[in-house]
Amino acid sequence: MSPASLILEPVSSTVNEAPMTTMKPLAALVAIVAVLTAGCAMSPQTRTEDTLTARNRAVITDFARLFYTEKDVRAAFEKYVAPDYIQHNPNIVDGRDAAVAALTPLFSRPDARFDIKRILVDGDYAVIHLHGRSSSADRGGAVADLYRLEDGKIVEHWDVIQPVPEKPVNPHAMF
Repeated sequence: MSPASLILEPVSSTVNEAPMTTMKPLAALVAIVAVLTAGCAMSPQTRTEDTLTARNRAVITDFARLFYTEKDVRAAFEKYVAPDYIQHNPNIVDGRDAAVAALTPLFSRPDARFDIKRILVDGDYAVIHLHGRSSSADRGGAVADLYRLEDGKIVEHWDVIQPVPEKPVNPHAMF
């Protein structure tokens, strides 16, 4: 007996007198579970990547809280950034200490704001999209900070900054 014969049984139909097939309720449930389980079975590599992404999401989320929300540059960098951090921003030299020295003045301004819009994490890479403003009078800019993590530490950074225009030419929001 085939698996299909356990699940499917013919029934009569009044539509063009063609036979239809329906599923027995319990067998249907078993079939659905089997299909879903087979389709969602994760390989060990997928489970490892999901675990890595989850761990890095926790790291980046707390880093973002300390750095952008609490504006505690030193605490964020000492806890989550490797000392030999590679910086791709052409205005800041490599190294955790150099980043702390360069960023602390900007983040210590009382009316500076860094509103996180979204955090994306995939394996060893994370992107934080935010609206950064150096003062309440400043329109600021859209910032996408891209980080690479290794062993739970941020080891590399890139950023893209787009000023918020005074008069945008299209109706789409930047955030």
